[in-house]
Amino acid sequence: MGEAVTYYAIVNEFSSRERPFGIVRRVKHEGGQRDEVFSRDLKWEHTALLYSAERGDLTNDLVPINEEEAGRIVERIRGLASPDA
Repeated sequence: MGEAVTYYAIVNEFSSRERPFGIVRRVKHEGGQRDEVFSRDLKWEHTALLYSAERGDLTNDLVPINEEEAGRIVERIRGLASPDA
């Protein structure tokens, strides 16, 4: 078994699916799973957001998206962090 990745757009009252607040992913692998958020440091880092949402934390909506949408969101975030943005 390889890895299976599911992406989620983080949507809150100030954002939308098209322009989400952020992005998280769940990576399932032979040893279990790990959840990661694309951070302000422009890298994937551990997060408890998915775990919290599954247990009732409704601060943000986590909307499932495909890999292509995830790539566009990551590139937009990188662009916003660019000094030229």
